[in-house]
Amino acid sequence: MNIDAARGVVVRGFPLRSGYGFADYMLYVDGEALGVIEAKKAGTTLSGVEVQSEKYSVGIPEEVPARVRPLPFLYESTGIETWFTNRLDPEPRSRRVFHFHRPETLLAWAKANPVALPEIDGRPDPRSPRPATFRTRILTMPPVDPTGLWPAQSRAVQNLEESLRLDRPRALIQMATGSGKTVTAIAAAYRLIKYADASRILFLVDRDNLGKQAEGEFGDYVAPDDGRKFPQLYNVQRLTNNAPKGSSRVVITTIQRLYSMLQGEEAVDPETEAKPLATLSELKREPVPVRYNPAIPVEMFDLVFVDECHRSIYTIWRQVLEYFDASLVGLTATPSKQTYGFFNQNLVMEYRHDDAVADGVNVSFDVYKIRTRITEQGATVEAGPESFIGRRERETRRLRWEKLDEDLTYTGEQLDRDVVAPDQIRTVVRTFRDKLFTEIFPGRTWVPKTLIFAKDDSHAEDIVRIVREEFGKGNEFCEKITYRAGTARVVEKVVGPDGVEREERRYKSTGVKADDLLSSFRNSPNPRIAVTVDMIATGTDVKPLEIVMFMRAVKSRNFFEQMKGRGVRVIKTQDLKLVTADAPVKDRFVIVDCVGVCESKLMDTMPLERDRTVGFEKLLDAVAQGSRDPDLLRTLAARLARLERRLDARDQEMLIGLAGGVTIGHIAGEIVSALDVDRQDDEARKIAGTPADQPPPPDVVQSVTDRLIKDAVAPLRTRPELRRALSDVKKSLEQAIDETTKDEITFAAFSDEAKKRAEALVESFESFIAKNRDEITALQVLYSRPYNARLRYDDVRALADAIEAPPRRWTPDVLWRAYETLDRSKVRGAAAPRLLTDVVSLVRYAVRRGSDNDAALEPYGDRVRDRFDAWIRDQQARGATFTDEQRTWLEAMRDHVIANAEIAVDDFEYAPFNSLGGAGAAQRVFGPGLAKVMTDLNEVLAA
Repeated sequence: MNIDAARGVVVRGFPLRSGYGFADYMLYVDGEALGVIEAKKAGTTLSGVEVQSEKYSVGIPEEVPARVRPLPFLYESTGIETWFTNRLDPEPRSRRVFHFHRPETLLAWAKANPVALPEIDGRPDPRSPRPATFRTRILTMPPVDPTGLWPAQSRAVQNLEESLRLDRPRALIQMATGSGKTVTAIAAAYRLIKYADASRILFLVDRDNLGKQAEGEFGDYVAPDDGRKFPQLYNVQRLTNNAPKGSSRVVITTIQRLYSMLQGEEAVDPETEAKPLATLSELKREPVPVRYNPAIPVEMFDLVFVDECHRSIYTIWRQVLEYFDASLVGLTATPSKQTYGFFNQNLVMEYRHDDAVADGVNVSFDVYKIRTRITEQGATVEAGPESFIGRRERETRRLRWEKLDEDLTYTGEQLDRDVVAPDQIRTVVRTFRDKLFTEIFPGRTWVPKTLIFAKDDSHAEDIVRIVREEFGKGNEFCEKITYRAGTARVVEKVVGPDGVEREERRYKSTGVKADDLLSSFRNSPNPRIAVTVDMIATGTDVKPLEIVMFMRAVKSRNFFEQMKGRGVRVIKTQDLKLVTADAPVKDRFVIVDCVGVCESKLMDTMPLERDRTVGFEKLLDAVAQGSRDPDLLRTLAARLARLERRLDARDQEMLIGLAGGVTIGHIAGEIVSALDVDRQDDEARKIAGTPADQPPPPDVVQSVTDRLIKDAVAPLRTRPELRRALSDVKKSLEQAIDETTKDEITFAAFSDEAKKRAEALVESFESFIAKNRDEITALQVLYSRPYNARLRYDDVRALADAIEAPPRRWTPDVLWRAYETLDRSKVRGAAAPRLLTDVVSLVRYAVRRGSDNDAALEPYGDRVRDRFDAWIRDQQARGATFTDEQRTWLEAMRDHVIANAEIAVDDFEYAPFNSLGGAGAAQRVFGPGLAKVMTDLNEVLAA
């Protein structure tokens, strides 16, 4: 043998000490023995031969160089199945591995071991010091710091770490949609890297837009013990090519790309990453083959998070998930039986929708049903001399007309797939429009952000056009967001490997990306309505969404729960108003069911509010009278959770005092917890001494249930003053709507009382900004004359947040109306929707109002446009000329400053600049003068 032939050398039939025989294979690294392999023929069960490999590790001759004795790394293998034991772990236990580890990895692990493992009767002494392997370092991690986490997230991180300490290879985290599963995973990843020195963590998603979203959340995560953001401490890489960086501590990628990398491919088709894994799985009839790739060793990651792990990936894509020698952690809101099975029934966290609503982490929902005759019964088109019917090709949407020779009868299930009935779509959309502001969201004038699920791309196209027509709006009002958004179908001639020329259908980008449309839907006033098939069905975060509309049936319970869950996410009121100006607060969302999907067996999660017809006071009275009706109590919990989201700081403090030191949300949570059947059964089993696999006695369950409910509602039942206060606060936050009484004008002018209120508000506002002129950065800039610095978006955002923070609750709209009440001649653009940057105009006007009689309050955008026009004229007077393309860029930069107070090169990577070509195009269009142009615009427009 030649143990120096390579860094890693395997010696077959290695002779051991007397009485120990021969090792099937001895593993050498850098000339030192480190491990052994016990080889068996295919089909042999390997747990019974572990004692042989352990014997070989002990029987190594004294003269053989070895860094650690007994040898620490033991393998048993049939060539098809391989198991591995790392005796440097705190509780060495064999685990299945896809492939052997690299020599350099084994050497690095061995170097961490400070001393040899002493023997007791030929076996390792369990009391001997062990090396700091990853599994050992997990044992010494400090307690979880809950800073910045919701209680459920903190609890999930604690439970996951406990599972890892017990060396359980797989764990499942089930948390309701919108309750922060990704943030939970990020918090866990941060701790495992910092305190357990995890070498690398993999975050797997099933499509690319979820990877982008996860990357954004990693970028926003602030370390609780450091104050810096995650990427400032550890490198985070979202793979956009098949080349992970060695310095990355977190790698984000799709399972599709990972499979491509394992296959040794240089790149992956972007369209493949854009589609959900479930869609791709439908095209595969057998598991995808995975082979070992030396460039991606099995020990590359210590931990793998599998996002949206409810997907049916455990047969087709299972080998990809099991490739790495790492712990697997699944994240989902809707686990299936297959999910539980894959993760070894190790559910480390269960957080239901009802719990999330009670905790204020989710909002509850109502169901509004729309039915049509064609939807339920289908229809018949009778044949006749004048009877013609259109035939539309699915792919090209080319329409032709033909005479109908026989009656055409179709069912509701065939609708929009085999048969399109435009009037059915129009009837549904028209009904939705007519009921939107009277029944669904009474009193509102802005269409709430609405997501419509269509059957397929063609159906989505029909819905988009009819929505625009029925609402009388333009293209920007309603957009289609599907995988095919932003692409065009072309037919190209290609020459195959056989030299034969043939036509192939391909898709090319048209410049507008679905991600850009999704970003606009999430962050901008338009589009108000988005139509999709399944791109936004899972994982995608659209917090301002208030309506989820089903115009398609769904067969999968998990998929339905995920689609429904798009609406549950909470959002700060000021952020909601940026995209929906007249939304008071997001305390619920509405499912508009047009196909009966909520009446099917798919409805796993019911609305927490079970009876909307019972008044709030009657619910409180029922509790006072001792009612234990579950539906009434759940409805009360939903109302309390909804009410708490609308309370200001003063009302919160008053109600906490009356409730004996607990919040209204806490009471709602206790009610939901008391109604949890699993909790009732668990406590009843403890009292009755019933085994965990048997049902507890019914009488004990009833007794426990009565006690839990009594304790949960005690603050409401025993404190009449709390019930009265809750009723009064609820009335103060709501308005009655009279749709029947006809009105007429008797007076049209501002009253003295209205002016007094406006004067008081303006005085308070101006006093606030004067007192804080040295504390808030934006005020420091605006008070300096001339301005000694320029405004930045973060400073304007901080100023707006400070003005709107309790107990003030001032918004630009409210302040604008107050100034208009005092002197309408000085106020411009009162009817226009307010932007975040309008707070700058308000402060400027307030600062100048007392000393400058010519001061006027005008929208920030008007001021920027005036300054932009003046700058253009000045440039032209100096001899400068701008091409049409340069003018397009300049106007786009101007509009960006209107919305954000500044423009930077990084902004060119986002809409609308990316559709113009991004930073590279800007450099080409302006050449070396780009920096000067941007400096001028920042200094002149925002001055």
